[in-house]
Amino acid sequence: MSSSAARYRALPDARQDLDHDSDREEDDAILNNGRSGNASDGQNQTWLERVTQKVTFWKSPWRRNKSSPLEQDLVRRYLDQTNISSAYVSGMKEDLELYGDELNYFTTFFSISYCLMLIPSQVIITYVRPSYWLPGLEIAWGFVTAFIAFTQNAHQVYVLRVLLGLFESSAWPGMMTLFMYWYTPMELAKRMGFYHSCQALGSMVSGALQVAILETLEGTWGLRGWRWLFIINGIMTLAVGLAGFFMIPDYPKLPNPRAFWLTADHAVMATERLDRHGRSDTKRITWASAKRTCSMWIAYFIPALYIATVLAPYGYNYFNLFLKSLKNPDGAPTWTTEEVNAIPIAGGAINVVCVWIWAILSDVFQTRWTLVVAQAAIGLIPCIIMSVWTSHPDTTPLSSAYASYLMTYLSLGTAPLVMSWLSELLPQDSEARTLIIGYSIAGVYAVLSWSQVLIWPASQAPYYAYAWQLSVFFWILVIAMCVGLRVAEKKLSR
Repeated sequence: MSSSAARYRALPDARQDLDHDSDREEDDAILNNGRSGNASDGQNQTWLERVTQKVTFWKSPWRRNKSSPLEQDLVRRYLDQTNISSAYVSGMKEDLELYGDELNYFTTFFSISYCLMLIPSQVIITYVRPSYWLPGLEIAWGFVTAFIAFTQNAHQVYVLRVLLGLFESSAWPGMMTLFMYWYTPMELAKRMGFYHSCQALGSMVSGALQVAILETLEGTWGLRGWRWLFIINGIMTLAVGLAGFFMIPDYPKLPNPRAFWLTADHAVMATERLDRHGRSDTKRITWASAKRTCSMWIAYFIPALYIATVLAPYGYNYFNLFLKSLKNPDGAPTWTTEEVNAIPIAGGAINVVCVWIWAILSDVFQTRWTLVVAQAAIGLIPCIIMSVWTSHPDTTPLSSAYASYLMTYLSLGTAPLVMSWLSELLPQDSEARTLIIGYSIAGVYAVLSWSQVLIWPASQAPYYAYAWQLSVFFWILVIAMCVGLRVAEKKLSR
């Protein structure tokens, strides 16, 4: 076993010795060696740019009007998670007579099964190719999503939400794990950030899709619009799941043979780049590696930090409930159902832009902790305002609540930075990285399975008793933990 200093430091020597531009030149030389005829295609694009664009699932210059299937995958996956809220405010509440906290329990049942399956899934992808495992589960949850359209009561939804959590638990942590096997510290946060921002796009698509469905499919074949949302979402999921068999790259030293877009030279280049940055290759998780991970203090610290960053801004999930609760003086709803679904799209747009900005700044300046602290400081402002508004709604301007909900979206870019930080703390221990990602996300869903029912009950919306006050506490905790982890990191890297 390596020493604690070697295990937890972020390879400062490698950072000092490697300049980003020179690294690019070396990578181009690897792939262009003996291939001068292909060195230029008139688009002035290096081979490194090509492969990173491909593996990041980002837009390639020669396909400017298309996003890749895997970028679409996270959009669609988060659409699965947010469509229940869109459906709730679009007629599902009244049709299924959900007049208590059923919406919270939908999240509870989903979170429990998600939490239980997540860590086993992280272990499985070290034994089974991710290009088999991840798409297979996605196809299964596509069917489950479509089945929700035909439910008649809350109990049927509960059962399907349990199955949905089991099948969806592999997606986000599995992809974050794969990123750590393909990217160096110079680009990891950007790649994770681009992928993570698709969650916001999924939320935006959910609202826009529900508006379109209400306007075009409401009552078609005797089905309400919210039911069509689940049917269409399920079909989208099945299509992307099938594409995943060909689009998920697997690992640099064990590339997906069905990935027609990824050549052997690309895999070799990725492997040599990671070797130069001291990154280890994938290893199967064993009982010994699991026990070793459990003995590390960082295996508990990073999950605690990640959980705090998720819980602190969690109120943004209930922006639509806030809008739905507002009434005009005559008692009529302030916003129509279409508007309740459409207005949060603005928050999603803010989220996308900010996640990109935070991630790019993190890689450019090679810092994680400072930008997490900056987001926490920004996040404190709307939480404090909402703490006042929920306690004194009659004397606090309603406009402050609108502004606060939108401002909350500014601080949703912490996840890529925390995961990039983890990769730098454990560059040589792929088993521990994989397990700690699982611990972190499983911890979030374990806490959400009970906390959102108590802290954000739908029956209290939008005047939550102490939810926003707890958010203030979590943001302060995030700041303290980041400073503490940075101090420990510097000591261990000496």
